[in-house]
Amino acid sequence: MPSFGIYIIGDEILSGKRQDAHLSKVIALLSARGLPLSWAYFIADIPEQITSHLKASMARGDIVFSFGGIGATPDDHTRQCAAEAAGVMIERHPGAVANIEARYGASAYPKRVLMADFPQGCELIPNPINQVAGFSINQHYFVPGFPEMAHPMVEWVLETYYRHLFHTLDHLEQAIVVTEAGESDLIDLMNHMLAQYPALKLFSLPRTNQRRTTEVGMKGESLLVKQAMLDLKAGVSALGYPWVDV
Repeated sequence: MPSFGIYIIGDEILSGKRQDAHLSKVIALLSARGLPLSWAYFIADIPEQITSHLKASMARGDIVFSFGGIGATPDDHTRQCAAEAAGVMIERHPGAVANIEARYGASAYPKRVLMADFPQGCELIPNPINQVAGFSINQHYFVPGFPEMAHPMVEWVLETYYRHLFHTLDHLEQAIVVTEAGESDLIDLMNHMLAQYPALKLFSLPRTNQRRTTEVGMKGESLLVKQAMLDLKAGVSALGYPWVDV
């Protein structure tokens, strides 16, 4: 199973002028198809940073959705950075030009048509709102920052290219809520669980309430998780703390 990741690009997110709407939506779109999001980065409008991140994720072979920075204004760098990361030139894509001309007619020139300048050899991602396409190269999918455009475009990519991955990952996440115990009370047990089940991930989430309460669990391959949870519950009980299944 390849790793899925996202880049959310733009100074406006980091400055607080805009609120991110992409992270939670991508998690929901992937989860509905039995796929996990492995990582997410927020990146400023700094070409060197964008290019560096893109080169790294392309080298890993990750499947990546990138939001923002594909417009034609001087602060939009993503198209050029994607080309540099992929080691190709920027060129005007005939299909993207046709879409822009169909939408805007003569007013497509001289500026709007700049949004058809994409990395050489890329494929188009249809935009159902205004027909100004996104693009893909090296399993990286570049869409606008506007959620109403970007989210259906992401869904189109998943349905078009990755249906063969839907609900194929053997993954299970289970947890219990331990009362009368803080995280520090459970650290030794947590370390024991990690040593016993190195193929699994452990997570711990303290809750803020009147009682010391901690949610703790395991995630990974389903049979291992089920066995690990039996051991975790036995370990918590041996420490004298009550627990309930989440």
